[in-house]
Amino acid sequence: MTAAEPLDLYRAATRNSARSAGFYNSNVRVDTPSGPMVVRIPIPGADVMDLRIWPEYQVLGAVASYVEHVPKLVHVSQEPMFQVYEFVPGDLLDDVAPRGVEVPRFVLTDVIELFTQLTRVPRDHLPPSPSWWPDDGDTAGFANILSGVTRDVWDRFQDEFASLYRELGVPSDPLEPVLEGWKTLHSRPFRLVHSDVHRKNMILCDGHVVFLDWELALWGDPVYDLAVHLHKMAYQPAEQDAVVRRWQERLPRELTAGWQQDLPTYLTHERVKSAIVDAVRYAKLFAVGGLSSQREQQLVRSLTGKVNAARAIWGHDRMLDDAKVEAVLRRRASG
Repeated sequence: MTAAEPLDLYRAATRNSARSAGFYNSNVRVDTPSGPMVVRIPIPGADVMDLRIWPEYQVLGAVASYVEHVPKLVHVSQEPMFQVYEFVPGDLLDDVAPRGVEVPRFVLTDVIELFTQLTRVPRDHLPPSPSWWPDDGDTAGFANILSGVTRDVWDRFQDEFASLYRELGVPSDPLEPVLEGWKTLHSRPFRLVHSDVHRKNMILCDGHVVFLDWELALWGDPVYDLAVHLHKMAYQPAEQDAVVRRWQERLPRELTAGWQQDLPTYLTHERVKSAIVDAVRYAKLFAVGGLSSQREQQLVRSLTGKVNAARAIWGHDRMLDDAKVEAVLRRRASG
């Protein structure tokens, strides 16, 4: 690439309305004479709902020699802010096997291989952690940072979305059961964790999985990475059992010590976090409008499942149905 070419790609991407977007970045395919590229551009004003401590490009640079299937970073720009990656041909796992559908067999193998490879990334190949980061093995300190971010989301939105939260059954202190659980966590050595391995971050390409979106990577507890993955994947029971069994078999014993007790503890946090965060995200999407009927129903079903998982933690006996959740979202959208 010449010096001018990345900026040309960025300009082409900003003019292109055909893009895929998560909550923090838009990804735009741009065709070039040497092949397609993906321009990744931060979304201005995106609500920060997750813990981020490193620039994504620094993480990708560190893992390139240790993790086999990751996007190839071509260019990074700070002003304007964007990244350029080689385009990965293939199908998004969420399109091939959405929630409720079993994934291809090789996906489970590749997920375990990813978790295994992450344990081999040397600490000194990664960017420095913030000064307030917990010491190696301080899983309780690590977990409290996670719930602190969730607490911050709750504090920022609980007044503005008070009626929404109330109708969904969110209690006045939704994190109380989470904080109690942190007190029982076992100490384990820290390793690199991806923190966001799910169906929309996995591309099926030539019989293997390419793992996307490394912006939430952390230096932390490997059991947390497994918990986030299980929570977001919503595997079928046999699939989940296979992943957990293979994860335990492949990872070094010191990294899995006490996982039987601690995995449900991390899952408690993830379920509570999802209810708090996604109630706001989905309500905002409904308020903006322009969603297809199919997309609206997908959001309703997703939020119903997430809220009910958290309601069980909060002690509710009665679960909500899709009609109730949809009505709550529409009332919020209508003001």
